Amino acid sequence: MSDSAPALITSSDLVVAFNDRVVLDKATLAIHEGDRVGLVGRNGAGKSTFLKVLAGQRTPDSGIVAARRNLVVSYLSQEFTLDLKKNVLENIRDGARHVLDLIAEFESLPAASKRHAELEERISHLDGWNLDNRIEIAMSHLNTPLGDRDITTLSGGEKRRVAMCRTLVSQPDLLILDEPTNHLDPESIEWLAEFLEDFGGAFLVVTHDRWFLDRVTNLTVELAEGRFYSYEGGYTEYLLAKAERQQAEAVVEHKRQMFLDKELAWVRKGPRAQRTKSKDRFERYYAVAAQAGPPVEEDMELVIPPPPPLGNRVVNLNNLAIELGGRTIFRDFTFTFENGDRIGVAGRNGLGKTSLLRAIIGELPASDGTVKVGQLTKFNYVDQSRLQLREERTVLDEVGDGTEFVIWGNGKLSLRSYLKRFLFTDDRINLQVKHLSGGERSRLLLARILKQGGNFLILDEPTNDLDLNTLRVLEEALIAFPGVVLVVSHDRYFLNRVCTGMLAFEGDERIAYSVGNYDYYLEKKRRANAPVAAPRENAGDWSGKKSGAPGRDAAAKSANKGRRLSFKETRELDGMEAEILKVEQEIGRIENLFADPEFHKTHIAQTNGLVAELAVHKGKLNQLFARWTELEAVKAAS
Repeated sequence: MSDSAPALITSSDLVVAFNDRVVLDKATLAIHEGDRVGLVGRNGAGKSTFLKVLAGQRTPDSGIVAARRNLVVSYLSQEFTLDLKKNVLENIRDGARHVLDLIAEFESLPAASKRHAELEERISHLDGWNLDNRIEIAMSHLNTPLGDRDITTLSGGEKRRVAMCRTLVSQPDLLILDEPTNHLDPESIEWLAEFLEDFGGAFLVVTHDRWFLDRVTNLTVELAEGRFYSYEGGYTEYLLAKAERQQAEAVVEHKRQMFLDKELAWVRKGPRAQRTKSKDRFERYYAVAAQAGPPVEEDMELVIPPPPPLGNRVVNLNNLAIELGGRTIFRDFTFTFENGDRIGVAGRNGLGKTSLLRAIIGELPASDGTVKVGQLTKFNYVDQSRLQLREERTVLDEVGDGTEFVIWGNGKLSLRSYLKRFLFTDDRINLQVKHLSGGERSRLLLARILKQGGNFLILDEPTNDLDLNTLRVLEEALIAFPGVVLVVSHDRYFLNRVCTGMLAFEGDERIAYSVGNYDYYLEKKRRANAPVAAPRENAGDWSGKKSGAPGRDAAAKSANKGRRLSFKETRELDGMEAEILKVEQEIGRIENLFADPEFHKTHIAQTNGLVAELAVHKGKLNQLFARWTELEAVKAAS
């Protein structure tokens, strides 16, 4: 946290309770100029509630929020509202209403007046004269509907992109964003990350997108048990620092338990040994015994029901084409799914990702080509709309549907035991759905969906609305699943951790397959396009101008011109992909250890060694990519 920088807004001793559940318990947090804060915590911990308090949309039960004078705050909530009487462009312009009001007042005053000069300076500070250009760039990159569209005709995703655009164009001192990446495709998320990297103000963001957190934040704040815990750096640095904190707490707790064991043995020796001892020793024992140990984080034991065995043929797609409304979505797609595949599906919205899933399960007929499904293949399809929960039913009834058991392989598992794996305690199992928190509702949906079994899981955006802990458990369950997984997601961290291959919708009716995770696919694509790739736009300054060093590639080509790869270098280049994948897997293995809530119990003594090992592997990965670039440049120039 930038403690040396001036504070923009400070919340002190905030208390917010819902009936008997306290979500903020004398919580204190300050946001300073230049802070890029990622707020993390379990669903139901109070993150969205805190954002509303900070934005002035909710009054805390007690505590104070103090903001700097004239602070401009822009807030994107999960429950945003748009003006149904205005079109898309008018709603977006409303995000900069304070700037428009200043411009209107400026234009109504005589040029010689003092207020006229003050307004001109203020408008320039807010980049008000460039407002229309900022709106145009944001609408383009966030893929919003056309400006004259009626709000009532928009889908939920389109409305959210309009609300996001409205939030960004205000050029505030402080941005408060609650799940900004929801309903955004990878290109829009990339642009939003670039915008925030170049953003001149401070921001506070709540998101389950861990790649996004690593990309844009310099401070991670965890909300747990009603209090804030701050860690320098992004999500990965937070995991490392939290593991070190848990290591220190484990050492202190071990010493406390050793002391209690020693003192308990003395107490049990009886009155003869105790007559010569001071009462202070008893008092010290009871004081230490009354101390609470470090909090234990409870997680789901999410185990997907064991699937039936797959046959030799799983699913074969041959020259598949899908046509909707007279438009070809994709064509000539051939792919063979094999047992053990975990395939990610990525691409811009509207290119046909969900259509592919529906074609595989037979819900959407192919306009050309074939889908051949093995006799033993059993699909379990989870669509974006999920299942609608019935508010008046209990958790038990909602999952059980009149049964008391879940089919578990060749046997049965009691419904209560199954629900406990999803962190539903006995008192919550009999609770009505309408009384559940957001996190509990998400876990209930997972429990209801996954009990259906199947050996070919198809998940369409499964990460929406899941907290980080639940996401991690879902990832581990999918990695351990002994069948086939096909998953559509915009969550890069999720795709990187789970997937062994990627199907990328690249436009022009084309689906490309790449072995490895999503980052590996992007790296290969970037290198393939490197000679003609355009430099990125400067998102944060809204200029839309291109920037780069065009002479650098030309110089490299000139240096390598005329030289050919040696036999040894050719073999090195051929094995480079496998070597990179091997190092990336080691990095993933270590990062998964740090993400494990049981880390402080099982690996805490290895923390320093694992941190050093992670740094070595990341350094080696950078060297491999640099060498790959060098060899590819020689190959291209020869």
